Amino acid sequence: MNLFTGESSRALFGGDAPESVTRLLHAAAAAHADPVQAEALLWSARLSAPGCLAVYFAQYKFYFYRRRLEEAEQCARDGLRVAAGQARIGRHWREVQGGDADFSAVGPARFWLFTLKALAFIRLRRGDRAEARALLAKAAQLDPADNLGAGVIASLEGGSAPGPEAER
Repeated sequence: MNLFTGESSRALFGGDAPESVTRLLHAAAAAHADPVQAEALLWSARLSAPGCLAVYFAQYKFYFYRRRLEEAEQCARDGLRVAAGQARIGRHWREVQGGDADFSAVGPARFWLFTLKALAFIRLRRGDRAEARALLAKAAQLDPADNLGAGVIASLEGGSAPGPEAER
């Protein structure tokens, strides 16, 4: 449950997944002590359901917490691309405008916005403050009430970039 919005986590993290994918994601989470097995399970989930947004969320979180930021970024960007296609919004985040979709409604557009925030955090951790700032400005434009909490990441941008434990 998101404490800010009262929404279920599934609403933010890609919605419901097919049962076969859910099993793979649960197995990957259970295999956290064996990163090789967990990673293989995540990739199996992605290959079996490339349109399932929850898989991209699980992947970028997996890589982020293991400080494999380049891979986390690639999975977040892949998730943005898939969510943009499903939401029928611009292929590049800079093209997206507020009227392109309802970013407050549960669905791919909301996942896209949530992942945009995650990408900003990843870019910040990778030392690219300029792109992090631009991503956060886009998030603020699309979510002026800051329902998804991009303002928290923006406040971190002014200081030193925190470690992965700060995003938990």
